[in-house]
Amino acid sequence: MYEQLTGYINNKIKVSEDELKIILSFFKPLKLKKNEFLVSQRQTSQRTFFVGKGCLRIFFINEEGQEATRYFAFENLFATALVSFITGETSDEFIQAVEASEILYITHDDFYLLLEKVPQWEKFYRYYLENAYVNNTKRLMSFLTKDAAEKYRELLSESPFIVKRLPNKMVASYLNISQETLSRVKSRI
Repeated sequence: MYEQLTGYINNKIKVSEDELKIILSFFKPLKLKKNEFLVSQRQTSQRTFFVGKGCLRIFFINEEGQEATRYFAFENLFATALVSFITGETSDEFIQAVEASEILYITHDDFYLLLEKVPQWEKFYRYYLENAYVNNTKRLMSFLTKDAAEKYRELLSESPFIVKRLPNKMVASYLNISQETLSRVKSRI
């Protein structure tokens, strides 16, 4: 997993070998069972996770008691309850391993310590925040401007592995549609 993280970091920022060793030293490995929670609602998210193997899901429960999935992190992606991680407030989101997963994590304090120790980490953080903003804005725009079939076609085009690897219930939750609507859309496409 450390090789995967090294590749990810080197793809985003330029760091020396010594700086890379410092960065990697702050990440700790963790194995998760399927359905294990890393963050539950009303907890504070004090860690950021890098997925080496498996999948993490970030979701919340809406007013009707339905799960609404905000994000899936598959291999070579980061995940955290970002608002809680930044503000230190309790999270309205859950983070769950939807497959048996192997991850690396860094604590909030260590993440911010790296900002002081490795100047390029600031650039990495900026990339991370910008990417999260763009992804969240695109998803919000999709919810507001596209019907179920358009959202599903877009998902098949951009992230077909989500449909292949995850159950319909989670895919529907991610698209913000009912399972019944997803089934109808799938039968027409």
